[in-house]
Amino acid sequence: MCRQLAYVGPPVTLASVVLDPPHSLLRQSYAPREQSHGVVNADGFGVGWYAPSVRSEPARYRTCSPIWSDLSFASFAPVVTTPALVASVRSASPPNPVEASGVAPFTSGPWLFAHNGAVEGYRSGPDGRYGVRPALTALVSQDRLAGLDGASDSELLFALTLDHFDSGDSPEVALTKTVAAVRDVAPARLNLMLCDGKSITATACGESLYVRQAEGQATVASEPLEDGAWEKLPDDSLVTASPASVKVSKL
Repeated sequence: MCRQLAYVGPPVTLASVVLDPPHSLLRQSYAPREQSHGVVNADGFGVGWYAPSVRSEPARYRTCSPIWSDLSFASFAPVVTTPALVASVRSASPPNPVEASGVAPFTSGPWLFAHNGAVEGYRSGPDGRYGVRPALTALVSQDRLAGLDGASDSELLFALTLDHFDSGDSPEVALTKTVAAVRDVAPARLNLMLCDGKSITATACGESLYVRQAEGQATVASEPLEDGAWEKLPDDSLVTASPASVKVSKL
């Protein structure tokens, strides 16, 4: 289980979104309000952000240490600015290992991806030979499988989504197809989040998800970061958010 967020809008510091709000990801790492599985997110965290004047691909920082213990991130987060970011704090679903390769966000080209939830029965044993992992792996192309760094269900879901991009699908269609394909294999909680630096596409599928759009910026998050006009999304919904608009539809 995880808590996650994405932001697009005027340039802000990483700290102003990830660390500073009253109910930031830092606080959600040890005191989440709406987390349905697990009580603490201490199995790592990650942040991906964009610097469009430098390159189209995002930068990324991730570690398997808790966010509250990372003094290096606390040092540079207040001085790094970005118009878009995706961040996550992780509680690894047993028996998934606690390692940096399993920490969101995952990245490929201009995309950042995060997953809050789990595929039931993904790994029934530590070697992954049991459960539904082989069935899900069979849905992914060999080219995308070759690019995997770790063994988490989240990274495999991203590979499946990238296959849909390779077929020409939009972010909305790609996430919808990924959710449908996984549900055909096993029950799953699939709050998926995509960002290309300009807009956010996400699914509310088994876990809490909120959106806030105002003053030329948009934030999608597992839980509200502060008081204000946050909209809780209904389960089995899809949201596309940009600084100018928010669109919510049924999966």
